[in-house]
Amino acid sequence: MLGVVFVASLIRSTFGFGEALVAVPLLALWMPVQQAAPLAVLLSITIAAVVVAQDWRRIHFRSAGGLLLASAPGTVCGLLLLRFVPPATIRVALAAFLLVYCFWSLRRHDRASEPSHSSLVLLFCGFSAGVLGGACGMNGPPLVVYGTLRRWDAQQFRATLQAYFLPASLMVAVGYRAAGLWTPVVTHNYWISLPVLIPALILGRYFNRRMDRERFQRWLYFALIVVALLLLRRSL
Repeated sequence: MLGVVFVASLIRSTFGFGEALVAVPLLALWMPVQQAAPLAVLLSITIAAVVVAQDWRRIHFRSAGGLLLASAPGTVCGLLLLRFVPPATIRVALAAFLLVYCFWSLRRHDRASEPSHSSLVLLFCGFSAGVLGGACGMNGPPLVVYGTLRRWDAQQFRATLQAYFLPASLMVAVGYRAAGLWTPVVTHNYWISLPVLIPALILGRYFNRRMDRERFQRWLYFALIVVALLLLRRSL
């Protein structure tokens, strides 16, 4: 279990997203998913809080706030979508979009491109993050798409996403608490995970700060491709 926590936390600390895809399925091999999901959320809150405290000067607060506000109605729509569309169909559609976007972006990346500052793009990505979060618990990919369109450097990307994830994860944790899923066992597993979480945070920040903008952008595209392939594997 501790090895899974370390790898997932290292991924999140380095790139700013992606740990849930690693943590929840693998932790579920050792514990019920009803314990794995709340544990992953508590770890997410800790990572986000540390990154925000360390690198708050690198946060683009306007983007983080706009994405969070746009996510709220999207979450409601995502929950309603679950009544009519199977989660597997949503995951396949998301995977297809990510693959098309990444391959298009990698081709376009070879040519000069200007960052996007459109408010409509922010609203669309934030709303989409809410829809996917409500429908299948995965709000990260649209946020990553927005960050790549803005062409943030590695430090700003990582810090801004954590400013979004911190309040979003806190709200999820409150929901787990209200539903009775945040149990003493979850709290115990969280405390014993901290000794491996801390070095993962330190190492992830070290890797993140040594990536230049162009290399980091390419790593993000490849990470999204991996996310898309994992989604297809889970759905098909």
